[in-house]
Amino acid sequence: MKSKTTEKRLFHYALNYKKTIMIGIVCLMIAVAMELSGPLIAKKVIDDHIVGVANHYVVTDEQTGAIEFNGEHYIRVERYDSIDDEKVVTLFQDGLSFFLLDEEVPLNARFVEGDGSTFVLEVDQTEVTVSGQTLTTNELFHFFQPEVSSIAAWLGLYLGLILASSVFLYYKTYLLQYASNRIIQTMRKDVFSHIQRIPIPYFVDQPAGKIVARVTNDTEAIKELYEKVLEVFTSGFIYMFGIFIALFILDARLAAICLVLLPIMVVWMVVYRKVAGHYNHEIRETNSRINANINESIQGMSIIQAYNQVDRMTGEFENLNRYHYRYQRKMNTFTALTSFNLVDFLRNVAFVAFIMYFGGISLDGTGIVTAGVLYAFVDYLTRLFEPVNQIVSQLAQLEQSRVAGKRVFELLDEEGEEVEAKPITRYDGYVEFDLVSFAYEKDDYVLKDLSFSIQPGETAAFVGHTGSGKSTVMNLLFRFYDPSKGRILIDGKPINELSRQQARSHIGIVLQDPFITGHYHFKYHDE
Repeated sequence: MKSKTTEKRLFHYALNYKKTIMIGIVCLMIAVAMELSGPLIAKKVIDDHIVGVANHYVVTDEQTGAIEFNGEHYIRVERYDSIDDEKVVTLFQDGLSFFLLDEEVPLNARFVEGDGSTFVLEVDQTEVTVSGQTLTTNELFHFFQPEVSSIAAWLGLYLGLILASSVFLYYKTYLLQYASNRIIQTMRKDVFSHIQRIPIPYFVDQPAGKIVARVTNDTEAIKELYEKVLEVFTSGFIYMFGIFIALFILDARLAAICLVLLPIMVVWMVVYRKVAGHYNHEIRETNSRINANINESIQGMSIIQAYNQVDRMTGEFENLNRYHYRYQRKMNTFTALTSFNLVDFLRNVAFVAFIMYFGGISLDGTGIVTAGVLYAFVDYLTRLFEPVNQIVSQLAQLEQSRVAGKRVFELLDEEGEEVEAKPITRYDGYVEFDLVSFAYEKDDYVLKDLSFSIQPGETAAFVGHTGSGKSTVMNLLFRFYDPSKGRILIDGKPINELSRQQARSHIGIVLQDPFITGHYHFKYHDE
């Protein structure tokens, strides 16, 4: 297990609920596809049913879909198979004014002047004079009236897609949060169970607050990884993938230019991880030390006050607090100077490329960009940077979760022992210490070559000054520790041949400081 990276082990926990996560991701993909249909539908409405209502044939009789205006019948050129001698008229817009021109005029023509019946236009740097008439708003509506039903149908379709998308988004959020809570529940269970198997010597040098922080605070930070970071990164990349597909549908060359954003983001994430990882490690570690300091202060408050150590303990806490503040400030400064500035910079560069590209093809005459395409591209570019911004904003939480995961797995990697509570025969009670030596620290022996025996039914008392080893004898007998040298036997059998649970199964202990144990009963409904 130690050879696996933190990321692989976090992924391994997620695999326990892969079915739920995959269903949530599928719901997300469906919701994104529905939501991203909006600009394409808007392009269809603008180009085909608003701006597209430009050129009309003047037909001699009433055709299906034709409109009547001032005694003439008009029908859009896209909806009628014309013959050569049919007249074409053009709806022309200049600002908020509309004109019905008596001949076909290019859409890129520029209005110069007009007197109500004759209009001067500039076409390809050449002025042409065209007859026609100015249209009022009511008159203009005659030409758009056949499009109303189609526009309403497309907008109704998009509204339906948005409503369906919200349903899939609900299930996506519910499933991913359900999976994240179950993952953390499993992880906390594993951590707490493993703590029970770790030998007592590990806890000698570990303040209780640091261990508590790993079981509670660190696992809670990991929960944010599965609940929020996973959702943001997954939805962000799916969203971006869908947007790039839409951009390629609109214009493959400009979409290819936008692809340069991807390697920039990858490089940025690598750099961010390297720098922010160090800051987050110090922040998490200091937070654990603060918890340990508070825990020790509360437990020893009577001694601290009795020996007038309040100022010393306060000073230690303030030193940790200042250290935490310093690194938290570094982290905030680093994030503020880089993350959101990067997104704004990329957004501005993308819009500059967009203007240069479409402006260039319009100026050199190689193509005309429709209003619908322009709207869709601007909409998609705006949407593209929303997930980029969200992903960048979650990089700090990603690093916090990764550092927290590393700390939790360090605890899980501590050497543990299997719990073996298989019943054994009750002791007769013959206890023997055979040349037992023991040191809490290397070569600093508390007991050295201690030998004695206690017969069944005998009462033995250990008397000596503080630090002489009385408690150590009991700690060794209960196998809280194992002897550095020598053997301890019960009924002639070395106790290290038994599991720690079996060795203690027929021994009772009454502590100097009694603790009353109780049972907590919780009533809940498992739904």
